[in-house]
Amino acid sequence: MRNKSIGIFDSGIGGLTVYKAIKEKLPHERVVYLGDTARLPYGSKSAETIVKFSEDNAFFLVERQVKIIVVACNSSSSYALPTLQGKLDIPVIGVIEPGAEAAIKVSQKRIGVIGTTATISSGSYEKAILERNQDIEIISKDCPLFVPLVEEGWLNHKVTRLVIEEYLLPLKEKGIDSLVLGCTHYPVLKDLIGDVLGKEIQLIDSAETVAEKTFSILKSFGWLHQDRHFGITDDEFYVTDFPERFKKVGEIFLQRKIDRVNTAAI
Repeated sequence: MRNKSIGIFDSGIGGLTVYKAIKEKLPHERVVYLGDTARLPYGSKSAETIVKFSEDNAFFLVERQVKIIVVACNSSSSYALPTLQGKLDIPVIGVIEPGAEAAIKVSQKRIGVIGTTATISSGSYEKAILERNQDIEIISKDCPLFVPLVEEGWLNHKVTRLVIEEYLLPLKEKGIDSLVLGCTHYPVLKDLIGDVLGKEIQLIDSAETVAEKTFSILKSFGWLHQDRHFGITDDEFYVTDFPERFKKVGEIFLQRKIDRVNTAAI
């Protein structure tokens, strides 16, 4: 198991924020990343469809001999995680619980949560946060335009700033002291979001917490690499459509070159 890979899947390119955090924490682990670019966005799909797509992605990664699966998609984490954990005999972790844990640590009284329509409708963050602290007030808002803007590569575009202001200034007016970026695409807009909201509002990206959890699980099973080590050139990237676009925007995400992006038949 030690020499097997870490599997990560997302509906598209946003999960690279989780990939980046995991590689920073576990630089010598090999990673297989799958972005389901042919069927994104997941956030506007039904729960049943999200579960079906998530199963397809997980089984694809299992075929590539992964030892753990990180569900980097918040919509999939909201609806499909229990199903995947019940069907697979390797650890499967999502991003909701780590995000909730990180929010509780920094918030004083009022947490804002933003995500896709599916994630917000599921109430997953609210449930996870309130299970840990009943005294916290939560204000949620779906931001469906963020994902296509990120996928388009409009990370510093004036249109993106206007959309951020439209979605998030009402949350600021309601007095949130922290904001959970409840979609793996959103941390790519962190600088722009922070500029709009101001330094007094803490932005919470669950990617680092997910990386810590991945490390802890692999360590507890004795599955961390010991004698054999891998680097970034050993990682594999798959998408279900348009690999050229993934490569172009992905290199902006990671601020480094991606050698090859493969097309996955799912």
